Amino acid sequence: MSTYSVKSELKPSNLTGISAKQIDEHWALYEGYIKQSNALRQQLDDMRAKGEGEAALYEDRRRRFAFEYAGMVMHEYYFANLKAEQSQESAPSFVEAVTNRFGSFDAWAQDFKKTGTSRGIGWAVTLMDPLTGDINNHFIEEHAMGMLAGYHPLLMMDVWEHAYLFDVGATERGKHIGAFMDNINWPVVEERLKTAQSGHASARAGGAAAQAA
Repeated sequence: MSTYSVKSELKPSNLTGISAKQIDEHWALYEGYIKQSNALRQQLDDMRAKGEGEAALYEDRRRRFAFEYAGMVMHEYYFANLKAEQSQESAPSFVEAVTNRFGSFDAWAQDFKKTGTSRGIGWAVTLMDPLTGDINNHFIEEHAMGMLAGYHPLLMMDVWEHAYLFDVGATERGKHIGAFMDNINWPVVEERLKTAQSGHASARAGGAAAQAA
């Protein structure tokens, strides 16, 4: 059985307003999601092989696996869409798409930031419906509750406290959101949109744009 592995090429550095300490602590959590995903998948496989697929413990581990696995996946999208000094001008298709949907790029950005201030722990995510091309901002609770099945993620912002606690404290989520907006890897966002529009799934590692970052 193959195992999930850390995608070290995604770890961002030299960000504006987000410290190396904060990234290191956050990255350690991402590594933990990978470790737990591998361990839980192995445990589930072993239990099925023993005929224990109906056991209460199996049901518990299956739910836990969904949480850990979603945490791994979403953090890979998150870290891939972080890079300092990237201009939104490098994402013309995305700017056009959200302008058509929200009336202006600024209107989309304000709605995205407001999504990030939703009470609760989770994520602000810009998703595209592959069937209609519609783009909306959504608040995803924890990791696995609220993600729309089949939708393509274009931009992921982690607003759990662990994403900003070391830099701004637990009560200053707004400052973290501002820093995040200053560090969006726009070429990756543009590539995700074009990939989604072509009918394919976006690479969690960010594809060619992230590899060039």
